[in-house]
Amino acid sequence: MSVTPAKVVILAPLSGVLMPLASVPDPVFAAGTVGDGIAIDPTSCDVRAPFAGIVTQLHRAGHAVAVRGPGGVEVLIHVGIDTVALRGEGFHAQVRQGDSVLAGQALISFDADVVARRAVSLITMVVVTSPDVVGALKHGFGEVRAGQDAVLEATLVAATDARAADAAGPVARARITLPNADGLHARPAALLAAAARTHKASLRLALGSTAADARSVISIMLLGARHGDAIDIEGRGVDAQAAVDHLAQLLASGSGEVPGAAAAAPPPIAAPVPAAAAREGLLAGVAASPGLAIGRIVQLRRHEFEVAVSGAGQAIESTRLETALAAAAAELTALGAGRDSSSQAQILAAHRELLADPGLLDGARSGVAGGHSAAYAWRDAYTDYAARVAALSNTLLRERAGDIRDVGERVLALLAGARPAAVEVAAGSVLVADELTPSQTAALDVRRVVGFCTTGGGATGHSAILARSLGIPAICGIDAGARRLADGLQVILDGDRGTLDTAPDAAAIEAAHAALARAADARAGAEAVAGDSAVTRDGHRIEVGANVRDAAETATAMQAGGDGVGLLRSEFLFAERDTAPSEAEQAAAYQAVARAVGPGRRLVVRTLDVGGDKPLPYLPLPHEENPFLGVRGIRVGLAHPQLLTTQLRAIASAAAATKLCVMFPMIATLEELRAARALLEPIAQATGRAIEVGVMIEVPSAALIAERLAAEVDFFSIGTNDLTQYTLAMDRGHPQLAAQADGLHPSVLRLIAMTVTAAHRHGRWVGVCGGLAGDPVAVPALVGLGVDELSVSAVSVPTIKAQVRSLARQDCARVATSLLEMGTAAEVRAALACFAAHPYDGREA
Repeated sequence: MSVTPAKVVILAPLSGVLMPLASVPDPVFAAGTVGDGIAIDPTSCDVRAPFAGIVTQLHRAGHAVAVRGPGGVEVLIHVGIDTVALRGEGFHAQVRQGDSVLAGQALISFDADVVARRAVSLITMVVVTSPDVVGALKHGFGEVRAGQDAVLEATLVAATDARAADAAGPVARARITLPNADGLHARPAALLAAAARTHKASLRLALGSTAADARSVISIMLLGARHGDAIDIEGRGVDAQAAVDHLAQLLASGSGEVPGAAAAAPPPIAAPVPAAAAREGLLAGVAASPGLAIGRIVQLRRHEFEVAVSGAGQAIESTRLETALAAAAAELTALGAGRDSSSQAQILAAHRELLADPGLLDGARSGVAGGHSAAYAWRDAYTDYAARVAALSNTLLRERAGDIRDVGERVLALLAGARPAAVEVAAGSVLVADELTPSQTAALDVRRVVGFCTTGGGATGHSAILARSLGIPAICGIDAGARRLADGLQVILDGDRGTLDTAPDAAAIEAAHAALARAADARAGAEAVAGDSAVTRDGHRIEVGANVRDAAETATAMQAGGDGVGLLRSEFLFAERDTAPSEAEQAAAYQAVARAVGPGRRLVVRTLDVGGDKPLPYLPLPHEENPFLGVRGIRVGLAHPQLLTTQLRAIASAAAATKLCVMFPMIATLEELRAARALLEPIAQATGRAIEVGVMIEVPSAALIAERLAAEVDFFSIGTNDLTQYTLAMDRGHPQLAAQADGLHPSVLRLIAMTVTAAHRHGRWVGVCGGLAGDPVAVPALVGLGVDELSVSAVSVPTIKAQVRSLARQDCARVATSLLEMGTAAEVRAALACFAAHPYDGREA
């Protein structure tokens, strides 16, 4: 094991006379902006390595080179002033980026006559660019010889010897016995990494001799820590004690999980061990998602990308990498937008966290610095991490390798400029793959895919979790023979037992059909009356609409008994394309949805809801430090009035086919509403038809001025997801805070009550289109608060309608009144659980 030295000697890269850095004729270097160091008035022309190390940067103009050496010390050698303008003329590189070099080895040579005639000065700067590892710098003076005499001596902040480390800065340590039953898997690791990144101190976790960067989710996972392991925490830096205390408290409390309990409590499923094949033709695997499916095999193959090994230069490749990472994050945000399943939302949020993982990014950026293309460096980094995670002994952690590959392939596809083909299959398909990524699983068309099985993964993998949330039977870890099955072969997939019958006889098929029929009977009972109105036991009608994104989903929702469309997410028309949709294209889409809804039902179309957190490639939006508080929702439309006006004309063209409503998102002020209405009103008047105008109540300011807003609109629709995160100041995708961002918090319920009261005072109706509307626990509260409409996913329409019919609004109102007086979301949930068990105890005799 190598020992990091307490001091590092930096040799002269050139012969010449030393001079203070502050005296060089370049204000950036002279002010120490680049870093502390020294300057040389050179008498030699070969730039030599200041110590043994690795070339981390070699500018394409050849005038500057950086070397990282002992203890992580990095030194930049910049020859001359304004020499970058020479574009390489007179310079000749002797090494390549990524090369290992010896102390005194030639790095760059230059023609002194050429450079001296063209540049401001030949004075060369030698600057330490790693201040985080250098505590003090001793400067030389006088004349020096290249590769022989010292110009600087760096004292490191940290050394292997503990006493040297203590002398260099505050150090804090703690040891915690890990309480998590499933060890440090993705969710607790993400919480720990997010917490570590809030501190200035350098933080690491250690399990025995294995250490991990506490900022890196993957690095933490690679510890392979299990329940009961002793985890050492070490912090170095100004807030080391506070940082270590913070992480120690998180670890001791389970890092967001109940100590001693599993990370998640999925629906009861078969034990995650392969089933035994009882006869020939029966392939066994792990029961991952319950249910029975009869369908035909569709084999899925992994897309292979061809990438160049060498890059076009560090600057270009770095830009490509960062651009692809940002685009991938935007895609994941769009994919997760409006997901009805909390499992899907959490998994996609975890994928966005992986895109910022320091360990993964450092590996890719190091590859780019070494001269590789961004695509090659990224592929090398994520496949290496995935392989290391897959090799862990902990089953739960091994299954996270699929998440790393999924995120990796998303970015690689963007870098390679070739998107993998979408999973498009015929109805009644059973998919077979080595691995089905969480992104692919989340995007499956449940009307066509009746089940899937993979040779990899397990019951606790994210694809399995998503399959359960989508209601798709699934098997993971299936016998490898499944990959040799012919496309079109009829099979029976049993997700409860973890078996795939590849040669079912007529009797087996008949029995499977009978089982499917029995399972459907219960749901059929609800669906049989789904078309009936949802009227409470005491005579109050609640409309139950659907959240949709296109005509196909709308048709499904109407067939499921939807009373209309409570939210058409128009942004799906604008996503995943290089140019904005034309007015004609938009009009055709809105008219198709309107026809599916019909003239007797309401269609609420939300105008384009994008922003810094949900960007579009063709819409110029500046980068924002906090996009949730920036140009988002209606602010984008008002900043680009032509885009909004075109959309409003297209929406208005559907007015003849249905009861059309236009809804503006993220309204925070009266001024925003009035500006948006000013664009809509002449368009609406031109149709000669009534078009209702409403706003989404998503920010507290809108709820607080609901009385004024209600005087100028026809309806409100409450977006409980955003309203919750803005009210509680908690990002619903944050790994540490997401579980606390509860829409049943009394503060959120009070804003809903305030909104309903204001609306009804002006004779306006109020809907809820956020996640609470489809949550059976929350429905009694919303009914009791006076909400007039609930808009949910199509699949939830029959069950939510049935639940409304089982309630008495009078009882719900009594409960809702008591909820508003509570102080925590836990108290609210406990009260609602009690109400669900005894719903009519409060009725008068």
